[in-house]
Amino acid sequence: MPQLAHLVTTIAAPLAFSRADDAPHLECQLGERLLVQRGDTELIVQNLDPSATAPVRFPAPWPRRYGHCAVSPAGDLAVFAGLHALRAVDRAGTVRWEVRHRCWAGCAGHEDFTEYADERDHRYAGSGSAGFSADGTLVWAHVRGPLAHDRGRGADEWLVIAAEDGTVLARAATHTAAAGSSHVPHPDSGQMGLTIGEGQDGSALRWGRWDGRTLAIDSFGDEDRVMLAVSPTGDRLLTVTHDQDTLALHRVTDGTVEAELSAAALPRHPALDTGHSETFEDDEVQAFFDYEGGFLDDDNAVVGTVESDEEFGTGRHWLVDAARMRLTDRLVYPFEVSGLPRALGDGTWYTVSATETALHLWTV
Repeated sequence: MPQLAHLVTTIAAPLAFSRADDAPHLECQLGERLLVQRGDTELIVQNLDPSATAPVRFPAPWPRRYGHCAVSPAGDLAVFAGLHALRAVDRAGTVRWEVRHRCWAGCAGHEDFTEYADERDHRYAGSGSAGFSADGTLVWAHVRGPLAHDRGRGADEWLVIAAEDGTVLARAATHTAAAGSSHVPHPDSGQMGLTIGEGQDGSALRWGRWDGRTLAIDSFGDEDRVMLAVSPTGDRLLTVTHDQDTLALHRVTDGTVEAELSAAALPRHPALDTGHSETFEDDEVQAFFDYEGGFLDDDNAVVGTVESDEEFGTGRHWLVDAARMRLTDRLVYPFEVSGLPRALGDGTWYTVSATETALHLWTV
């Protein structure tokens, strides 16, 4: 039986739809929900608690296409991960610290965005990312080394940085050649997940542990997987293979796969039963998982097959028994939704409206 999703609330985006703005997204940290949206000139953060003050607007040091950003759990500090540097900006718009590194485009270096704004190599360069620890005291950052004060050839590095003053506490090579990356936070501030896209070469998964003295990085057997989420209690993580045909539940301690779900278990899209399926080859009608998914709670996850479904109609969302990695139900909605489901780990997930002007928050 399909599972009806219940609409909790609809939240308006702080920035109107524009090609210069990213779609808004939600982050659930320290029990607070933060609405985050990146524009070309600013990053807006709104705490959704009714008692919260007005949105915080962090001035952006460069346009959004030239890097990524991360927000502290308290919403009081933003870190912009650009092509040449990591820059931390506080609520007042003051630059608290900056860590410079080798350019992702491979140039000798630039001090200001205006120096490379018109250069094609910079517009289509690879990129790193940053993520805050659960308690907001650390920034984990994936950069192209060496750092500004070093010598040597460029290589991907993972840094652990003190959020307060930008001190680099630890660093280690990731042994990757990144086109892009994203951080996956863990409830323990001394742990962090990192998924690194290497284009057609695949996706590398790294798990970092910082004990206050040493940064240890585990590759979990160098499997070609994309990390999607960490369970609320922090003992399990969810991945999908680079070819999108298998979801897996892993132990965080050593990366061991405890259970898997094959895309072959997914039913065909209902539109294929209308008499037109003969126009498609078997491999064209097989659904596959999206590079997005997460835990509703420790026992349940929500995932999508939107990318593979778009050929036939509305994209589908699924509830999964996370402990056994079995399909529970297909999610259905009281009105048509677009895009991917993004779980928050507190029993809810959200979707973005087709116009990217609002978020719909859901529960079962």
